[in-house]
Amino acid sequence: MLSVILKPLLSIFPRRRRRRMTSAACSRMFQLQTDPLTGKSEWLVIEGEDDQLQTTPKSLLATTSYLDMLNDSLRNAAYRLAIDNTVTTPSHVLDIGAGTGLLSMMAARAMGLSDSNGISTSKGMVTACESYLPMVKLMREVLRANAMEGKIRLINKRSDELEVGVDIPSRADILVSEILDSELLGEGLIPTLQHAHDKLLVENPQTVPYRATTYGQLVECTYLREMHDLVHGEAEASDGIHLLPSGMPNLLAVKKQQFAMHCNAIKDEIKLLSEPFKVFEFDFWRRPDSFREADLHIKAKSDGTVHAIISWWLLQLDSEGTTFYSTGPNWIPYPSDVKELKTSFVSSGDWCDHWKQCVWFIPSSGLLVLKDKEVWLHAAHTETSISYDFKTSCNEKEDADLFLHTPDGQLFLSPERIALYGDSCWRELMLNAIKNAIHQKVDPLCLIADDSIFLAVSVAHLSKTSQVMPLFPGLGNKGMQYLQKASIANSYTMDRIEFLRRKELLSGLQGSPHRKIDLFIAEPFYYGNDNVLPWQNLRFWKERTLLDPVLSKDALIMPCRGLLKACAMYLPDLWKSRCCLKEIEGFDNSVVNTTLGACGGLPLTEDSPFLPYFIWQCGETKILSKTTTILEFDFSKPMSPCSGKTKVQFRESGMCHGFVLWIDYVMDKENNTVLSTGPDKRHWKQGVKLLNEPVEVGHKDLSSTEIEASFDPLNGELILRNAFLRHQR
Repeated sequence: MLSVILKPLLSIFPRRRRRRMTSAACSRMFQLQTDPLTGKSEWLVIEGEDDQLQTTPKSLLATTSYLDMLNDSLRNAAYRLAIDNTVTTPSHVLDIGAGTGLLSMMAARAMGLSDSNGISTSKGMVTACESYLPMVKLMREVLRANAMEGKIRLINKRSDELEVGVDIPSRADILVSEILDSELLGEGLIPTLQHAHDKLLVENPQTVPYRATTYGQLVECTYLREMHDLVHGEAEASDGIHLLPSGMPNLLAVKKQQFAMHCNAIKDEIKLLSEPFKVFEFDFWRRPDSFREADLHIKAKSDGTVHAIISWWLLQLDSEGTTFYSTGPNWIPYPSDVKELKTSFVSSGDWCDHWKQCVWFIPSSGLLVLKDKEVWLHAAHTETSISYDFKTSCNEKEDADLFLHTPDGQLFLSPERIALYGDSCWRELMLNAIKNAIHQKVDPLCLIADDSIFLAVSVAHLSKTSQVMPLFPGLGNKGMQYLQKASIANSYTMDRIEFLRRKELLSGLQGSPHRKIDLFIAEPFYYGNDNVLPWQNLRFWKERTLLDPVLSKDALIMPCRGLLKACAMYLPDLWKSRCCLKEIEGFDNSVVNTTLGACGGLPLTEDSPFLPYFIWQCGETKILSKTTTILEFDFSKPMSPCSGKTKVQFRESGMCHGFVLWIDYVMDKENNTVLSTGPDKRHWKQGVKLLNEPVEVGHKDLSSTEIEASFDPLNGELILRNAFLRHQR
């Protein structure tokens, strides 16, 4: 049971584990980081006895959503108003999941723990609980900058490790917290509140927030259907490849869970099939239940097919019901009480990335509904999630998955990957590239260098004499179990499939001089690496380099080249969410900027990090320039440093907030087949480099910019420099 689960951590190192050791003398944390180019992991040691932020690796927090959250001025103002209305007398306030300490400082100020001279005028106290050591060190810096260091007691523990009489002198009168994710419950809200009410809070405490209510709405949307219904996608493709064999529609699936998504981005593609409906209420001021169910009768507002349920929550922050915050899509009106706050929110569409809407996919191809007819929806929540099932009558659940056998070898993939595998254009492109490659070889030994089950199945199906060796670095044996299940439907036998780790493969082939790899192919795709920058998917190039001794002299590498592409973009919402912090509700937070990876407003001497984003979900956007190639990766040769320099011509006038980068993969030497992963594609994330300050471009004085990039194969880092070129009059 966790007191707080971190905001999504470090896209550069998506696989992370943390261990913490504490004693009276020191605090130390070990955090696992994985090199995306090699897959190798190592433990970082973070010392707690040294408060200096320089001892904490910058990369730990630079690509998290902490900065975006602190830039959410509507959230900040709502919490400030609610805390001012709630903390009106000297009290013991407990802040669980304190982060940078903003809520703790608000509570201390509301009680008068310090006046403008930093002198205490109250007998109240604030206890801040934060389990993540790098954030503890950052909070100490923030408290020091605001003369609050002696006014707030900061404890580096999980809340369920706190003991009254040991860590805190008495039970707290007031709880302030922000341990909410897009689904509401995913950061451990319920178990945290349960333990707090049992062990840490007085009876009938005051809380900020006071209550949260979850809502849902039935929608029809082709794209949302594509993100989970691979059966329909394969039927439309009709290309002879069967990732889902007959009778096993769940062999590849998305997990039965809610997925966070910016639904405003597909507003024009959504047909609303119901009015919004209330699902659950959660009161923070009393102990919540671990499990509840609700049966909802929902009237359809039009004919259609329900492909998904879009959900969000409304937060009532104070007991009087005067301060609210909503994560609803922009077609849902805010309560009248928060309209004044909404007008003060600086983003041009109330876009923020730390809280989104959620999507629950309806099994199979959806549920047919008729206008004015009721459907029965069964909702349930556990300690960490909310789920839905439709019912055909008052007592019968209609969940197609309940009637289907879940096969061995089932793989869960992301919704974006399910949509990609059902994309007939992408499948045709990849199959043509594979056919061209295998036709050039006789009885080829083909190595699948990534986790692509599509490539493994396709090669085995299309080349009846090939020997297929998938590395499956992320899938491992699960990938082989899947290939076994898909073998009959795709007309191959498992005696042609051999699974070896790279070390075993290298030693085995080196011992057989007449056996070499003829085809080395990848998409690339790495299971579990969904939040990495485009060039961090070049692990297959590293593998190709290490396996160079066992490649045949005329081995075909697919893709054979990669083109690093870039364009200048108007990105106001994203830029504002990642800009430098100054004062937040009267508190100086500028000390956190470098550590949290601030981009906008940075001094010219500091460099902002690359950020991985689905550009199509980044609020208001506009491409301002022509697309240009900065540098090329030659995968036919061993990995080596790459660099390039080019001029970007602006084609539109507007404010440039940064550059978007991606890789186009050239599948064949003839350049006939090129796979683009650019910002117009929804299946892949792009890399974003935001400017320190926006620049107005496209006019006569500023019609182009020069970009220079270099790639270091030792650490997988890309360095980008740009210079705007102004015409001399």
